[in-house]
Amino acid sequence: MVSFESYTLANGLRVILHLDNTTPIVAVNLLYQVGSRNENPNRTGFAHLFEHLMFGGSKNIPKYDKVLQAVGGENNAFTSNDVTNYYISLPVQNLETAFWLESDRMNELAFSENALQIQRNVVIEEFKQSYLNQPYGDLMLLLRPLAYKVHPYQWNTIGKDIKHIEEANLNEVKDFFYKFYRPNKAILSVAGNLDIDKTKMWIDKWFGSIPSGSYNTPILPQEPPQNERRFLEVKRNVPYNYLVMAFHSCKRKDKSFYTNDLLSDILSNGESSRFRENLINKKRIFSSISAYITGNFDNGLFVIGGVPSENISLQHAEEAIWEELNNLKTNLVSDKELEKVKNKAQTVLYFKELSVQEKALSLCMFEAIDHAERIHDEEQHYKDVTTDDILRVSQHIFRPTNASVLYYQAI
Repeated sequence: MVSFESYTLANGLRVILHLDNTTPIVAVNLLYQVGSRNENPNRTGFAHLFEHLMFGGSKNIPKYDKVLQAVGGENNAFTSNDVTNYYISLPVQNLETAFWLESDRMNELAFSENALQIQRNVVIEEFKQSYLNQPYGDLMLLLRPLAYKVHPYQWNTIGKDIKHIEEANLNEVKDFFYKFYRPNKAILSVAGNLDIDKTKMWIDKWFGSIPSGSYNTPILPQEPPQNERRFLEVKRNVPYNYLVMAFHSCKRKDKSFYTNDLLSDILSNGESSRFRENLINKKRIFSSISAYITGNFDNGLFVIGGVPSENISLQHAEEAIWEELNNLKTNLVSDKELEKVKNKAQTVLYFKELSVQEKALSLCMFEAIDHAERIHDEEQHYKDVTTDDILRVSQHIFRPTNASVLYYQAI
C-alpha cells in the first residue's frame, strides 16, 4: 500500500508526499495539467514545444541540466494529450536543489527570441525525422483526425501541422506559459526517504511565493458517438503494408477502463495471446500485430495495428481481425484466460510499487485524473473484472460503426 500525505499551498499548488525509507534516492515529479488537448487548433504542438523550452533556461538558472548533474541528479519529461510531466531523481540530501530548479522555471523562463528559435528548430527537426521522414511515422497523424472530428484528441502531441511551430512567435509562447505553467495548474509529488517537516518547509520556501494564474481552462467539446465506419487508404514508400483499426473507448477514470486494459492483453499480451496464437502462429495472416488502449482522460481509443504476412491483402487481414473480435463478442472467455491477464496486470502494479519514481508519477497522474487515493484501488479494480464484463465491453466497442480503419499501403 502506498501511503502518502497531501495538501495544497495558498497559490493552488497541490503537493503529495510519500515516505519510502528503503532507498537513498528521492523522486520529484511535477505534473502540469496541460497537454495537446489545451492547444489552439491553429497553433498545435505548443505543449510539446514547452517540454523542450523548460530545459532551455529559467530566469536565474541558465543551464538546468548542468546544475542537476552536479548534485548527482537525473531528469526527463514527457508530453501527452492530457498532461506535461517533468521528473527528477537525485540523492535525498540534495532534494532542495530539485525544488530550486523546478520553482525557478515555474516562476519565469528565460524567454528570448534566440532561445525560442533554438527549441523551435529542435522540435521541427523532430517532427521531420520521427513523423514525416520515418517509415510509418505519420500513422497516428492520419488515424487521429479519422477517429476524432470534434475533440482536440484529433491531433498528436507533436502537432498537426509543422507550420504551427515554425510560425510560433514569442508573445504566443509567453501567453501559453502564463496560462498553464502556474502553481494552480500543477501537482508536485515527492517520494523517498524524506524528512517530511523539512520537505514541507522547502516546498513552501521555493514554491509558496509563486503567483497563481487566473486563466480558467475552458470545457472541451466532447466527441459525439461514431455511427458509421470510417476508412482511409494511403500509399507510402514503406517496406510492408500496415493495418490500423481504432475503436472509441472509455475515459481513464471509468471503471470499464480495467476491462478494456485486460481485453487488450487477452488479444495481444504474450505468446499465448489470441492474436499471437491465432493470427500469427496458426493462420500466418500477420507477421506482427498488437492491441492497446490510449487511456486518455476523456474517451480514448482501443487501437489494433499490425503488419500482414506476405501475399495477405489488407482486406483479408481486416477480416481475420474481425473474426477474432466477433468471437469475443459472442463467447465468454474462460476463467483461466482472464485470470492469466489479471496476474500479469497485478505483477506490473507490484513492480511499479518498487520504484519511487513510478510511485511519484502515479500519485500525480491519479490526482490529475480526480484524486490520488485512486492508487489504492487499482489492484482491486483489475480483480473485479469478470468474464461477463469482457463480453459486454467487447460488444459495446467492437462494432463496425465504431471503427476507424486505416490501410497503409506499401508502394
